[in-house]
Amino acid sequence: MVADKHFTATGFLVRDGTVLLLNHRKLGMWLPFGGHIDPGEDPIEALHREAREETGFEIEIVGEQLEIAEDSVTALPRPETILLERIEPQHFHIDLIYFVRPVAGTERLAPDEHSEMRWFDKEALGDPVITSDVRILGIRAIERMETANV
Repeated sequence: MVADKHFTATGFLVRDGTVLLLNHRKLGMWLPFGGHIDPGEDPIEALHREAREETGFEIEIVGEQLEIAEDSVTALPRPETILLERIEPQHFHIDLIYFVRPVAGTERLAPDEHSEMRWFDKEALGDPVITSDVRILGIRAIERMETANV
């Protein structure tokens, strides 16, 4: 049986030394916002849409982006990393991970998808209910924002 793989985009949203995590209803896990890249979307469009839908925030990506002087080519911001995540035995996400910050909007829970939203500082990310990948990337996102010129 061939594995089913879908591209997704995820954002670690950082504000004031904390990262926003959502308690996912279906998976029963604390996760950053994100979701599938829909047909016709690029990863950046998906990331912005998911941020609005799941958190209520407009976001800005903090990361590297090449400058290319070509009318027919646009360089998208580079993801922090790309994870291959097993969701079910034969279902995987190829997850493009970005570090972002809010620039507008008001915090809003998407109750159909999440039961709770909470801001975690580095210490709170050490809670055993947080998976190691979320902990590692959450801490790295907080540290990146501390040193970024944004």
